[in-house]
Amino acid sequence: MALKSIDPTKTKAWKKLEKHFNEIKNAHMTQWFEEDSNRANRFTIKWDDFFVDYSKNRITQSTIDLFLELAQEVELKQAISSYFSGDKINQTEQRAVLHTALRAPKTAQIFVDDENIIPKIYVTKKKIETFTNNIVNGESKGFTGKPFTDIVNIGIGGSDLGPSMVVDALSFYKNHLATHFISNVDGDHVNEVLKKLNPETTLFIIVSKTFTTQETLSNANTIRQWFLQSGNKDAISKHFVAVSTNIEKVKDFGVSEDNIFPMWDWVGGRFSLWSAVGLSISLSVGYKNFEGLLEGTYKMDKHFKSEPFQSNIPVISAFLSIWYNNFFKAESEAIIPYTQYLNQFATYLQQAIMESNGKTVMRNGDKVNYQTGNIIWGEPGTNSQHAFFQLLHQGTKLIPADFIGFKESLHGNNEHHDKLISNFIAQTEALLKGKSKEEVDNELIDSKLPKDAQKTLTPFKVFEGNRPTTTFFIDKLTPENLGKLIAMYEHKIFVQGIIWNIYSYDQFGVELGKQLATSVLKEISSTKTNSHDSSTKNLINHYKNIAK
Repeated sequence: MALKSIDPTKTKAWKKLEKHFNEIKNAHMTQWFEEDSNRANRFTIKWDDFFVDYSKNRITQSTIDLFLELAQEVELKQAISSYFSGDKINQTEQRAVLHTALRAPKTAQIFVDDENIIPKIYVTKKKIETFTNNIVNGESKGFTGKPFTDIVNIGIGGSDLGPSMVVDALSFYKNHLATHFISNVDGDHVNEVLKKLNPETTLFIIVSKTFTTQETLSNANTIRQWFLQSGNKDAISKHFVAVSTNIEKVKDFGVSEDNIFPMWDWVGGRFSLWSAVGLSISLSVGYKNFEGLLEGTYKMDKHFKSEPFQSNIPVISAFLSIWYNNFFKAESEAIIPYTQYLNQFATYLQQAIMESNGKTVMRNGDKVNYQTGNIIWGEPGTNSQHAFFQLLHQGTKLIPADFIGFKESLHGNNEHHDKLISNFIAQTEALLKGKSKEEVDNELIDSKLPKDAQKTLTPFKVFEGNRPTTTFFIDKLTPENLGKLIAMYEHKIFVQGIIWNIYSYDQFGVELGKQLATSVLKEISSTKTNSHDSSTKNLINHYKNIAK
C-alpha cells in the first residue's frame, strides 16, 4: 500500500497546534512544575530498562493531545503497518523498507515480491555466526598459517558509520581482535591504518552494495596492492571478504564466493548495520553479543508497533522534534550521551536523521512550505559541558537536547559514575531553571565584590532557563539496550517523515556531488578544463598547478 500524501499544515490538528503554540510559547516550564506536582510522572515513560522523562519540555498535556490528533489525521497507524509489512513505502525507488525484518523472529513471515524474506535472512545470520566463530576461535587462519589479530572494515556512509559506532559503543564487550575502520578516500587515512597492520594476520571486509563506490574501491585497491607485497593473489581469498550484491566484480577482485555476504535493496545503507554489513560488529564482540543487539532492536520494534502513541517512545520523541522544529523554529537538536562509549553516536545519527529527512518535496511531488529535517550534533558529557553548553544555557538559539545516561557503570567505578550522573541530572535542571537576577545578586553579595562591580556583573550571570531537554535514563549499556536505543531513533525518523509528508528512504541529494567529482577528476589528470563557474574553474586550475 502506497503512503498517502497529506500536507500536515492543512490538517485541523496543525491549525490547533499553531493556536496552542501562540498561547503557551512564552510560558516558563518552572511555572508548570509548580502548578502540577504530578507533571514529572505524567510525562515519563517507563519501559523495560528505559526511563524516559520528557517533562522538561515546553509542552502541556494539550500539546500531546493535539499531536495525537495530528497522528490520526496523517494516518500514522496505517503507515506503521505498511512499514513493517513490506509495502514499497520507498516509492521513489520502488522499494520496501525492511531493516526491521533483519531482527524479526525466525517464525515471522514478511513478503517482498511474493517471497518470504525471513528464511534467507536466517541463512545469512547462520553464515555470519559460523564465519565469526571460525575467525574468533582461530580455526580460520591467514596465508602463513597464523590466526587473525586484526579486522579492517572498508566502507563509507552506512557501510561504515553504523558498524564503527556500535563497535566503539560495545568496546567493553570486545574480544582479542583489534578492529579498524577505513572510510575516507583520503590516502593519508588508509596509510595511517596500514602502518599498524601485519598482512599475515589481518582480515579485510569490503562493504559496498554495487562494488563500485569510489571511496571504498579506491581504498580496497590500495590495500590489495599493499597486501600483495607480502602475499600472492591466491592469498587474497584468505584475507578479504565482501558484503555486496555484485558477485562477479567481487570475484574479480579475488574474494572467494564462499566469503561473499549478501545485501538486499529493501535495506537502506544507513539502516544496514543489522545485516551482514554488521559483520565487523559480530567479529569484534562475538556473535552472541551481535544477536543481543538484534534482540534489543526487535523489542523496540514491538514497542513501537503496538504501544499506544501516548506512551510510545519513538512517537513522543518525534512529536517533540516537530514541535520545536516547526513551531519554535529551532533548527537543531543536540544529542548528549553521558558515556564515552557513545562517542560516535551523534555522528552516526547525523547520517541516519539528516540523510533521511533532509527533503524539500512532499510525497505528491510539490515543494514543501514548512521546515523538514533537523540539524543533529553533540558530544558526550561531561566534555560537552566544557565546550558548547554555554550556547545551550545563554545563547540566543533554542536547542532542545536529548540527554542519554546509564544507571550502572560497566567497570564498577562508582565514585566516578556518581560524579558523571550528578552532572547528567544537574545539567537538565540548570537548563530548566536558569538563574534569576535575585539569585545572582545574592551570590555576588556573598562574593564580597565592590557594589559597583556587582551591579556591572549581574546581567552577565543571569540566564533565563526554560531550555528543553528529554532524559533517557537506561539501566546499563548492554548490546540489547544499545539495540533498543538505536531502533528508537530509527522509528523516530520514520514518524517524522510521515508527519512531514516526505519520503525518508531515498537520498538523491548525495548523488550530484558524486557525479561532478567524477568529471572533475578527469579534468585534473588532463590539460583541458571543461565549462564551470569561474570559482570552480579557478580551484581546479590552482590544484593542477600544485599537483605539478
